[in-house]
Amino acid sequence: MINTLIKKRTQRIRKKLKKVNKIRYRLSVSRSLKNISAQIIDDIKNSTLVSASSTKDKKNNKMKKADLSIHVAEILAKKALDKKIKNVYFDRGGYRYHGRIKIFAETLRKNGLNF
Repeated sequence: MINTLIKKRTQRIRKKLKKVNKIRYRLSVSRSLKNISAQIIDDIKNSTLVSASSTKDKKNNKMKKADLSIHVAEILAKKALDKKIKNVYFDRGGYRYHGRIKIFAETLRKNGLNF
């Protein structure tokens, strides 16, 4: 029951965002209890342009979760700016905009992405 509610919330958020933003790429975030990952997706071509994850770096096991979010956001912003992607829309994927998701978004804004 809970999983179906989460899926419905995620689909509802994504549908509204796609309706409003036709020319921007989608920045999708997913988190687990220990890790966070994000990717910039082109919905027209159905392809991932840039991605970053905390599971790829094994040396980050000692970091706090909030610091890990900042680290992954900096990596993603650098990769996106290298590919000349500046305007995206933030798909939080059913997660509340608070805690690690908020820290992640604010770090992306500081590093040059607009959403």
